[in-house]
Amino acid sequence: MTTPLPSTDGVRVAVRVRPFSQREKNSGSKCVISMHSGTTTTIQDPKNPEHRKTFTFDLAYWSHDGFQKDQDGVFISTDPSSQFASQTDVFHDLGRGILDSAWQGYNTTLLAYGQTGSGKSYSMVGFGANKGIIPKVCEELFQAIEKREGNEEYQVTFSMLEIYNEQIRDLLSRTKKPGGLKVREDQQLGFYVDGLKSVPCENYAQIERLMEQGTKVRTTASTNMNASSSRSHMVITIQFKQVFLDRHLTKQSSINLVDLAGSERQKSSGSEGDRLREGSRVNLSLTNLGNVISALADAATGKRVLHVPYRDSVLTKLLQPALGGNSRTALIAAISPADLCYEETLSTLRYAERAKKIQNKAVVNTSMLMRESKAENSKALLARGISRMADYSFLPGIAWQPSDVDSTDGLMQLNDVRLSRNLNGSTPTGTKWPSSLLAGQGPRPRTDQPTWALQLQQAREEWRQQYLAIAQERQMTETFPHLLNVNEDPQLTGILKFFIQAGSCDAGRAPSNAILLQGLGISDKHASFTNLDGIVMVTPHSKCKVVVNGVPIMTKTKLQHLDRLILGSNSAYLYIGFPSERGSEDLSRFDYDFFQLERAAAEGVSVDKLGAAGHGDGNADPSVLAVFQDYVKLMPLVAEANQMGEELEKGLRMELKVKNLASSDSRGYDLQKEVMVKVTHQRTREVWIWSKAKFINRKFLMEELYQRFLEGEDSHVAPEDDPFWDPVEAVHLGSAHVWLQPLAYRMKLEEQVEFLNCDGTEEAVLHVHATPCSPGGRARGDEDVVMDPSELLGKRMDFQIGLVRCLGIKWLKEGAERGVQMGYRIYDLSSTFYTKPVWKTVNPQIEETVQFTALNASQEFLNYLQTNALIVELWGLQEGCTQLSCSQPDVMVTSEGHIMVDTKKISTMMDTSQTTSNQISELYTKLLKLEQETELLRNVNRALREENVLLKHSLEKAASAKPAHEPSDTRKVPLTPAQLPAAGHSPHVSAQRAGSDRELAMALKVFYQSMNVARGQFLRLRHYKPPEEVRNATNQKYLFPTGLEALASTARQEIQVEAAPSPETCHCPPGSPLVLQRIQPRCPEAEVLEVWSRASSSRIIRGLRNTNPGPCQPSRTRPLVCSPRGLRFNQPSRWLCLEDDDGLLRPFVHQQSQRLKDFGELLESSLRRLKSDVAHIVREKRAGLLHPG
Repeated sequence: MTTPLPSTDGVRVAVRVRPFSQREKNSGSKCVISMHSGTTTTIQDPKNPEHRKTFTFDLAYWSHDGFQKDQDGVFISTDPSSQFASQTDVFHDLGRGILDSAWQGYNTTLLAYGQTGSGKSYSMVGFGANKGIIPKVCEELFQAIEKREGNEEYQVTFSMLEIYNEQIRDLLSRTKKPGGLKVREDQQLGFYVDGLKSVPCENYAQIERLMEQGTKVRTTASTNMNASSSRSHMVITIQFKQVFLDRHLTKQSSINLVDLAGSERQKSSGSEGDRLREGSRVNLSLTNLGNVISALADAATGKRVLHVPYRDSVLTKLLQPALGGNSRTALIAAISPADLCYEETLSTLRYAERAKKIQNKAVVNTSMLMRESKAENSKALLARGISRMADYSFLPGIAWQPSDVDSTDGLMQLNDVRLSRNLNGSTPTGTKWPSSLLAGQGPRPRTDQPTWALQLQQAREEWRQQYLAIAQERQMTETFPHLLNVNEDPQLTGILKFFIQAGSCDAGRAPSNAILLQGLGISDKHASFTNLDGIVMVTPHSKCKVVVNGVPIMTKTKLQHLDRLILGSNSAYLYIGFPSERGSEDLSRFDYDFFQLERAAAEGVSVDKLGAAGHGDGNADPSVLAVFQDYVKLMPLVAEANQMGEELEKGLRMELKVKNLASSDSRGYDLQKEVMVKVTHQRTREVWIWSKAKFINRKFLMEELYQRFLEGEDSHVAPEDDPFWDPVEAVHLGSAHVWLQPLAYRMKLEEQVEFLNCDGTEEAVLHVHATPCSPGGRARGDEDVVMDPSELLGKRMDFQIGLVRCLGIKWLKEGAERGVQMGYRIYDLSSTFYTKPVWKTVNPQIEETVQFTALNASQEFLNYLQTNALIVELWGLQEGCTQLSCSQPDVMVTSEGHIMVDTKKISTMMDTSQTTSNQISELYTKLLKLEQETELLRNVNRALREENVLLKHSLEKAASAKPAHEPSDTRKVPLTPAQLPAAGHSPHVSAQRAGSDRELAMALKVFYQSMNVARGQFLRLRHYKPPEEVRNATNQKYLFPTGLEALASTARQEIQVEAAPSPETCHCPPGSPLVLQRIQPRCPEAEVLEVWSRASSSRIIRGLRNTNPGPCQPSRTRPLVCSPRGLRFNQPSRWLCLEDDDGLLRPFVHQQSQRLKDFGELLESSLRRLKSDVAHIVREKRAGLLHPG
């Protein structure tokens, strides 16, 4: 037979964009993806909206919007004009192509690629009624087999495996082989998986059951290894063989369906700054897959490629036929539409663009039947006929006799019999067969391998054995309350069921438990469940972690239908109650995110706590919402890392923090917030700060080490290879703002400013000064104050920044062996200036001063001084860490050795100069001298100008003092210089003017200092957060002591409420935004107090007070406290909150906050106006003195 020639086929690439996830909706995400045709995909840079990039692929599926659910729960287009691509549309283009190629005898492969949560598994497997490509391919394959006529036989086998951490797990086997299955290589046939279980199937129902079984094993393995399914690859292989008996011919096709791990694990910046960035094998397979695709893409474009690295990972070995080999391959790239995922989405599109260039060489896999094979297939036909009768033998009312088919005539009549359907609804399983091969390759069959008929017979035996177990599970599900697992991967949610039967049962790791649980933080005896008299209770054992509806419990707790449980670190379960409690609830809303958000809320983590600032429309800042989502996402990961560290005895404690929570830039604008992880060694008190990316990378490595620990291997590693360890480093403790505006007026600034840490609380207090000075370092006096900063334009400016002392450093209070350093960077200097390290002192004396010089002050520099702050950073030092030093010591200095700022013009001149380095140095020295001489000439000129003014005044005074009776013919003799008053003996009016100028300078100095303090106060006000109890309070009622309930009820009926408070009933200060009104009811033992808003005349809250107090009760004059919990005195038990008018307090507080903000802006503008007016008055005064007429 002639071997068919290979056909050259390119990899077919499709892109599919999903709808927004709930997390993205909560974060206020915007869509950055657009598809204007069936082949083009455009992505927009959210930071630069004008920057767009368009990719062209074979197919582009828009599944973002324009859809609705039909009565069966299937997503369909809202109208014919919608471009929504449904699951059916995707299968029609990709799935049908796979089937057509399989029928022709080609090997086919479909790869799903994209970041976690982008919709890969939805496209491949589907969810609920929306079936994906894999089930539809299997279903239509068997439908086509049923419709076939002729003397043909069809053999279908199914295998399912998972690759995690370079280990292969057989998902159809209930036993786990240590180290996983091995990949072998045959010289002629290539790579294959040794010992992989391949199950013969006769209908789609069996494949569906096998997929459920594989998913259950995958879920259990994921829990045991504490590994998310998003980090593993799943490979389903369907071997499809067509036997044409009349032509003595066979066609063999291997259908490989691959759901790849989340692509963000491959991102190079995922471990940026981490010394162990290359250590995790979790990243290895996708990294190597990218290398293979890049090499093949280069080869397809004509570049010389010496080596394609197939052998570098398990995944690339198995995918060798699919990439550049004997297969027709398609790739579906799943992408997120959200701007938050822009970098990952762009990376996915580029990845798909490279894969599109790959060329495969697929051939039709045909072979001739040998004589032994013909006899074997005749026996198979006979056995198939017998087995078909046997299929009905365990159905009620059906019997069969072997004599019906044991004649030759019966055999001939069965020649056209197709694969029968399994009508018993049995549960699929499989038997252990020799290895099944990806892409139809493997070692040559041995003579002792079972025939196809025997394989079917053994498979049917296992179907029968498992049928009763599945039927029993269904019955128990309808009878008993149970726990349903909830997984981060929706495909793995609801797979595991743990039944709580009548009586008491224990749950934990120990095999003796009725409920066998696995996972991080699960103890041998973790908790007990009791089912008595229709009530289910859960009781934690010892100090085991059990969380119900987000709240940790320590005692016996009653469970209600749809309660949420978290056992251990992060094993989540939904409690399904008794059948009588159940309804038609939508369980899908209780997903993994629901559990984590509930847990975060119970722990007090909220958008408000993370510092979300409103925009005035009641909506929170989208960037803060995104940080909140990151925070919630990392919460379970941090809990898992802590548990692994505890079991491995690492002695670490990790906690989430928000970087820049209360920090702002030099102009007072909030900095970009991001989540970080603070790691503390509990014994040595060493501290590390890890970025989100670094923590995720480290957690992969922790999981690998922990897995070795579970498998009994040596888990001790050297410190440099330990993911729980890092060299000690300097830790950022906080920052302080020193506003430089006084320097723009040549005034000294000296104050104490707070260092605010990442939580927005005070870390320490810094005593600092900024002093204008002369080139020699002498401090400027009041007479040097300028009225307008523009007077300094183009002049030399010298000033000193001095850090005097730091007080009350918490970092040093927590660890006596620690130290601190401070650093700051000013204007255009790229260097950071650090102080010397100070150790073991809570109130260290710093006393370090640096002088800066601007030789030719530019307008930009003067603007900087007026609007910006000097940010001083406080760093914590640990024993053994490297102290901080100036990052670029080669700064420009003056001849006096002062550091130069505002050097843009000088740098430009030096950059454009074409002279040699020696000439540049000589010119630069001359330039500095020229600047100094120019400054000296300016000072001389200023003194001469003042002298001229004094001379002019003297002349005018002498002229006005001339006697009136002097004869008109008297000769006018001009005054000689000797007759004029000397410069040092000015008239009295000049002395007065100098004194008034000095007083004005002093007043201006006080004014600018107070303005600087006001600016600092408002900066702190922006980050002020109310106490925790006030933030968490929501309409809580305060009750009277026992016996006053009736009094309150009577008061409600007898109160006469006025429409608005009258002046005589007001008991708050006149300027207060609140109005307190006392109303006397007819009841003599009580009075009603109301709090009103003075601005809106609306009542905030009403309270009742006992007016007949006992010895320990408050009098009428005790201060009143208003909070979201109600009205109360200092002793809250004396008050009863009657009403909280529709939660008016929260809008009121928001309104007051907005007023404070507006007031701050008004004060700022008023201060600027006042400064301008003062400068104008001074100029007018000078002009009047110079030109009195």
